[in-house]
Amino acid sequence: MNYTWNWGIFLEPSPEGIGTYFDMLLVGLKWTIATGACAWVWALLFGSFIGVIRTLPNRWTVGFGNAYVELFRNIPLLVQLFLWYFVLPELVPAPIGLWLKQLPNASFFTAVVGIGFFMSARVAEQVRAGIIALPRGQSMAGLALGLTTAQTYRYVLLPMAFRIILPPLTSEFLNTIKNTSVALTIGLIELTARARAIQEFSFQVFEAFTAATVIYLLLNLLVTAAMRSLERWVKIPGYGQGK
Repeated sequence: MNYTWNWGIFLEPSPEGIGTYFDMLLVGLKWTIATGACAWVWALLFGSFIGVIRTLPNRWTVGFGNAYVELFRNIPLLVQLFLWYFVLPELVPAPIGLWLKQLPNASFFTAVVGIGFFMSARVAEQVRAGIIALPRGQSMAGLALGLTTAQTYRYVLLPMAFRIILPPLTSEFLNTIKNTSVALTIGLIELTARARAIQEFSFQVFEAFTAATVIYLLLNLLVTAAMRSLERWVKIPGYGQGK
């Protein structure tokens, strides 16, 4: 059977009444960006915290951090999203479960939490590696100056560690954006879900997913360029690569 290409499909009115098929993709892109950005903030905050406590001289905090990382890193993201979306409302008290089920845009919030926790385990590994990579003399110097442990991390260790791990953090940011596509399984109408909808409405499967692929590529190239600019901006002359 021969396939009939029709790139003009994106200019045709969509059956959803929100403009053209291309407008459908733009709506999905907005949800992808919103979900990826919120999940990344969640992952960066929790991942940084877990990464820090795994480097403290306390076996209880280290043990908790290790358990956190192993829990969220070793369970597939799809399974975690299903647990958050379908199972959690049944485990909590009935009024809370009912509220969760009736929450507007529940799939969006679930995707942010689920992807955020999943990616935070990976960020925690990066933060821990960045801190460990620093010379011990930096922390000892901070303590010798009279700084508390928290102040030493805040003003000495973390600023340097984040500069070291910016390249891998860029990869994790890109992974966060791409992982939003999994959220279509819990009803989030993001970019991939919109591409599938276009396929089902128009039967132009190749055009729909080619357009989605190009949009993902352009979005990730934009993020990469922004992160590389940030890396150059915060670089300390004479420190790190290219010194």
